[in-house]
This record gives sequence, C-alpha cells and structure tokens, in this order.
Amino acid sequence: MGFDKDFEKQVVLLSPLGRMEISGCDKGVHEIKLPKPSVCEGAEELPEPLQQCTAWLRAYFCEPASTGTLPLSALSLCLADSFTRQVLWTLLNDVKFGEAVSYKQLADLAGNGRAARAVGGAMRSNPIPIIIPCHRVIRSSGDSGNYGGGQPMKEWLLCHERLQKEKLAQGGRC
Repeated sequence: MGFDKDFEKQVVLLSPLGRMEISGCDKGVHEIKLPKPSVCEGAEELPEPLQQCTAWLRAYFCEPASTGTLPLSALSLCLADSFTRQVLWTLLNDVKFGEAVSYKQLADLAGNGRAARAVGGAMRSNPIPIIIPCHRVIRSSGDSGNYGGGQPMKEWLLCHERLQKEKLAQGGRC
C-alpha cells in the first residue's frame, strides 16, 4: 500500500514535548516526527486524518481522559513486515494509557514469546509514536529502555500517563 507524496500534507503541533511534525493524506496519518527541540502551525486545509491526529495529541497532553480513540481508519501502517505490524497493532489495542509492558510481554501478546528482540525492532520502526505508544514498552528489569525521542522524553511520557491515570482514579482532571 503506497502513498503519493504529492498529496501528502504536514502540520506542526507545538506540544509540551516540543515541535511535533505530523504528515499524512486523505487515506491516513503517515508519520509523526518527534520534537527536535507551543500553538499549532500549518492547520489550514488539512486532510481529516491530520485534523483528528492533531486534536488527539492536544487532548493527550491536556485532557487524556477525553482522547477516546483515534479512528483506526486514520492510521496508515504501511509496513511490509507482518510481525512488526502485528506488534504495533497489539501495542495500540492491548496496552492502555498509564500501563507499561516489557518487550518480552509484548512479544507474548503478539503471538511469539521468543521474539523480544524483534519487538525492539518494531518499536524502532514505529512511524506514529505516542499514538502507537512505543514509549510504554520497557525492559523486563523495569528500566525505561531506549526511545526514538530520547530517554528523558520516554520517561516524561511514562510519568505524564502515570500521573494523569492517578488523577483520573481520584476523580480529578488534567
């Protein structure tokens, strides 16, 4: 499943983590580029999937309880490797906000308990970080492990989710 780059649009979301670049087309979101080191730029005439993605990310940072789910039709996972695709969909569907899972546990959930290293490769190839929450995958030891946006960003995301989940459990808001 290929996408014509001529129809691709981009939007920049200035988030608490910094400038995030989101690209996609009418068929779905293609990629989220994590910040290189806050208001939204380029929001005019965006395809619906990019509008949905931007709204979801804003909600994630400010009111996580209101995120609901981004319609799966808005996600474009055009990955040739079926195990990688399986791992990313499993992560998206089975590891909830504020939870963490080890590489080994995610390999088990995806149907191949001996593929923890391949899960690491799938995390590295995740084109839609945060929405497909690869930051929730940690080492069996409990250490946060690697992350495309850097370890401090991964730890910030895990802490953000943990604190928001605790607030929600106590009946509070973001």
